[in-house]
Amino acid sequence: MTVRVVVADDHPLFREGLRALVADSPETELVGVAADGSEAVAVALEQRPDVVVMDLRMPGLNGVDATREIVAAVPDVAVLVLTMVEEDASIFAAMRAGARGYVLKGAEPATILRSILVVAAGEAIFGAAVANRLNQFFAGGGSGTTPFPDLTSRERDILALMATGANNTMIAARLGLTEKTVRNNVSNVFAKLRVADRAAAVARARDAGLGAP
Repeated sequence: MTVRVVVADDHPLFREGLRALVADSPETELVGVAADGSEAVAVALEQRPDVVVMDLRMPGLNGVDATREIVAAVPDVAVLVLTMVEEDASIFAAMRAGARGYVLKGAEPATILRSILVVAAGEAIFGAAVANRLNQFFAGGGSGTTPFPDLTSRERDILALMATGANNTMIAARLGLTEKTVRNNVSNVFAKLRVADRAAAVARARDAGLGAP
C-alpha cells in the first residue's frame, strides 16, 4: 500500500522537484500540492493524506501554524517538516505544533523518501544535522521552551507582540513603556536576529511559534 503525500512549498523549483520525487517513487503517491500554508491546510483537509511534507517559511500562514491546524483537524495526518531553517527555536516550534519529523532541504532524495515512510508509520525522524543540534541542546541542559535565547525577556515580549501585528504605539501601551523605549528594543531585536526590517523579524517570530492564536 502506497503512502499518500501532499507537498507544501512556496519555491516553484523545489516544489516541482519534490513533487517529481514523490510521484516517481513506487512507495508514495502524490495526492496534492500547495504553495502556501493556507493552501496546505485546505488540501490536507480535502485529501486526508498520510503525510504532508511542509516547508516552514511560506507566505501568509507559515508552516508552523499550518502544521498546528492540520494536526488539530486531522490527527492521523503526519507532518514532515522539510526546510532550510535549522535554528533551535524553529525546530521546537514545529515539534510543539505536532510535526513528526524535521529534515533539512540539503538531505539526499533517498533520505527524504525514507523520512516520509518513517513518519507515515507513526514514528518520529530528524535529519542528521537536526538530530545533532537537538543532542547539543539537551546536553547543554536546555528546556526547548524559550525561543530566541539571545533576547532579553522584554525584547522577547516586544517581538511576540510584533508577531501579532501590533505597532510600536500599541506595544508601548500594552507593556507600559514609552514609544522611544519600544523603538530602542525593536532595534535591538533586529540586530540580534540579524534581520533588516520588521517584516523579517515578524516572519522569524512566527516561524518560532510566537504570535500564534
